[in-house]
Amino acid sequence: MTTHIDIAFVGGGNMAGALIEGLLKRGMPPERLHVIEVNGDTRARWRERGLSVSSEPDQSLSHHQMWVLAVKPQQLAEVVQQCKPFLLPHTVVLSIAAGISMTCLSNWLGSSTKPWPLVVRAMPNTPALVEKGMTGLAAGVAVSAEHRAHVQNILSAVGEVVWVDSDDMIDAVTAVSGSGPAYVFRFIEAMMEGAVALGLDEVQAKQLTLATLAGATELASQSAEPVSVLRERVTSKGGTTEAALKVMQTEGLAQIVQRAMQAAYERAGQLSREFGDDPGPR
Repeated sequence: MTTHIDIAFVGGGNMAGALIEGLLKRGMPPERLHVIEVNGDTRARWRERGLSVSSEPDQSLSHHQMWVLAVKPQQLAEVVQQCKPFLLPHTVVLSIAAGISMTCLSNWLGSSTKPWPLVVRAMPNTPALVEKGMTGLAAGVAVSAEHRAHVQNILSAVGEVVWVDSDDMIDAVTAVSGSGPAYVFRFIEAMMEGAVALGLDEVQAKQLTLATLAGATELASQSAEPVSVLRERVTSKGGTTEAALKVMQTEGLAQIVQRAMQAAYERAGQLSREFGDDPGPR
C-alpha cells in the first residue's frame, strides 16, 4: 500500500464503506482513517475497527490531507459549508457525489471569485461493493501527479479507474459505467425471462444466464481481439446464433442501447446544472 496520507470520509454509507474496506485490505493502517457519520451504529462499527469517528465535521478534519465527500448530492452543499472552516491550503477534496460538477464544488469550497483548486470528482459504480468497480475520475488543473496517485490508490482499492479530462466526460462515464450495471441487470432479467419461457426453471435460468455473461465478459477482457471478432466466431452462417442476432438487429438493439446511454448522459448534465444552480448556504 503506497497511500501514506490521512483520509477523512465525510459520510460512512455503502460506497464509503466499500472504499474503507478496500483500503484496510490493502494494509492501510486504520488509525489513518477518519469517518464522519450521523448514524450511531455505523460510527460504532468503524470505531471497533480502529478508525476515529465523529458525528459531524470538526477540527479533526484539519488533520487529514484528503477528504472523501460521500454523502447524497442533495446534502452536499450543506455538508461542504460545515467542512469548509477546516480546510487547509494542502487539503485535497475528492467527491463521489453524483451530479455535482467540479466547478460547483470548487465554488462551494472557496468562492466564485476564488474557487478551491484541489478538487477531484469521481464516478464509481455499485460493483465496487464486491471490489469489481469501475470509476471515472476528473481533476482540477491544480491537482498534482502525487495527488492523483493518492486518489487512484483509494479508488483502485475497489476496482479499476480511468481518468478523463472534464466534468462533461464524467457525465459520459456516468452514462457508460455509472448507470451501466443497471443495463446489465436488465439484460440478465430479460435472458432469465426468456429461458423460463422456453421451459427451464428459474434456478436453471439464473445459473445459465449468469455463467454465460460472466464467461463472455471474462473472454472479452482477456482476448486481444475485438469484441466483434469474438461475436462472429460464435455466429455460424445459418445457425442458431445468427437467427437470434437477426432479431436483435431488426428490433434495433444497438440503437436502443445508444439512445438509452444518450438519455443518461443528458440527464447527468441536467442534474449537474440543477445542483449547481444552488450555491448552498453562505
